[in-house]
Amino acid sequence: MPLVIPVILGSVRTERQGERAARFLVTQLEARCIEAPLVDPAALQLPLLDKMYKEYPKGSAPPALEELATLYRRSDAFVVVSAEYNHSIPPALSNTLDHFLEEYSWRPSAICCYSAGQYGGVRAAMQLRAMMAELGASSIPSLLPIPRIGKALDAEGNAQEEWLTKAARRFLDELVWYAEALQAKRAGGTPY
Repeated sequence: MPLVIPVILGSVRTERQGERAARFLVTQLEARCIEAPLVDPAALQLPLLDKMYKEYPKGSAPPALEELATLYRRSDAFVVVSAEYNHSIPPALSNTLDHFLEEYSWRPSAICCYSAGQYGGVRAAMQLRAMMAELGASSIPSLLPIPRIGKALDAEGNAQEEWLTKAARRFLDELVWYAEALQAKRAGGTPY
């Protein structure tokens, strides 16, 4: 079965650079014949978390949550694109992720982090790893940090530095391996 791997963008700032990384990864996944819808919190306009999706009576969740739940239930893995705000993850990303729980279970995640500086957002990625594990979508061992994102990717998400395409290929090879393995295991049932 073809894989479905949403790319979850984490920032809603007006001049956010994460769109570059998200576009780049969507293109890389689609080149592998993987369905890679972009989950953009700026477009979704989700309310601040009051109720998780599962806490709404069936059929009464806001339409954006219902659409995301449908997408997540048919997903095989997740790519999360995170900036680093004050050595942590952006609040919009936390809010987007926190609306769901069971929908992430038994699916791997992969973390792409970025910054304008030289560290590529890795401090946020460490916190995001713990969060994704708690949600049931443990991250693969590799990260894809993108330092100096404004130089590494153009506005359309095209790599401007050769190392990035090579690093993304290895990163996505690893994610696809985990996604295919867990897809096969989920088909046979889960522990609970």
